[in-house]
Amino acid sequence: MDLHTVETVHAPTRRDAVFPLGPADAVLAGGTWLFSEPQPHLVRLVDITALGWEPITMSDAGIELAATCTIAEVAALSTTLPDTHPEWAAAPLFRRCATALVAAQKIWRTATVGGNICLSLPAGSMISLSSSLDATLTVWRGADESYTSSVEGFVTGFTSNILQTGDVLRSIQLPAAALRAHTAVRSLAQSPLGRSGVVVIGRRDLPADGGAYTLSVTAATLRPLVFRFPAVPDSDTLRTTLTEIPESAWNDDLHGDPDWRAAMTMLLAEQVRDELA
Repeated sequence: MDLHTVETVHAPTRRDAVFPLGPADAVLAGGTWLFSEPQPHLVRLVDITALGWEPITMSDAGIELAATCTIAEVAALSTTLPDTHPEWAAAPLFRRCATALVAAQKIWRTATVGGNICLSLPAGSMISLSSSLDATLTVWRGADESYTSSVEGFVTGFTSNILQTGDVLRSIQLPAAALRAHTAVRSLAQSPLGRSGVVVIGRRDLPADGGAYTLSVTAATLRPLVFRFPAVPDSDTLRTTLTEIPESAWNDDLHGDPDWRAAMTMLLAEQVRDELA
C-alpha cells in the first residue's frame, strides 16, 4: 500500500543519525505491517536496515538477534544449529515458532523479529519464542542512552508496549542456558489457516543450569505470561497456577473466546508438562 502522506525516507548509517524521532516518524525495517494499511499520521520513514546490523551473532553467552533479523533467518537456525551448536537442544523451537506466523515465505524473508515484537500482537510468533527463552531486549533511547527489558515486561497489552516516542528496539539476546534446555510446544487455531488462538511453550533447563521449568503462554492472553518453577511441577501445582490468571488477561477476538482459550491453555500446558517431565 502506498503511504501518500510520507514525504521523506531517511536511511541513517550511524546511530546518532537515527535521532531525533517524533510522532510523525516511523521506524522502517521489513515494513510488512507498516505498508499493509493506511498510516495518515506519518510524514517520514526512518529505514534502520541501512545501519547494517549483523542479523545473528553467536557466542558462548548465547544468540543475539538484531531487530532487523528476518523471520526466515530465525527459522533457518533450526536447521543450522544442530551442526554448529549441537548442545543447544532448543534449536527446533525457532522454526516451530516461525510457523505460528500465518504468512507466506515471501513475508518470512521480509518481516523482522523486531517488527513482530514491537507490533505486540497477542499471537506474535517472535514474542512466543522470546518469552519462552528468557530473552532480554535492548532498546535505544536516543543517541546515547539504552535500556533493557524482558519480553513479558516489554509487551503491556494488545498492540501496546513500553516503547516511548523515539525509542528503537536494537536487539534480542537469548541466553545459552535457555538454548541448552529441552522444549515442547503446543498451539491451536480455530481454523486451518487462522491466527494462533493459543500457544504454550515449556522449557526444562538442564540440571547443570539449575533444572528450572519455565512455561510461557501467548496468543491466548493479551500479553505474554511466563511462569517459572524450580523444577517440573506436578499437575495440581500447574493447574492451580494457571487458574490464577485473571479473567481480564484472556484475549477475546474472532480467533477464540476467553473461556475456550483458558480451557485449551490448561489442556496444552498439561501436555507440555507431560512431555518434559
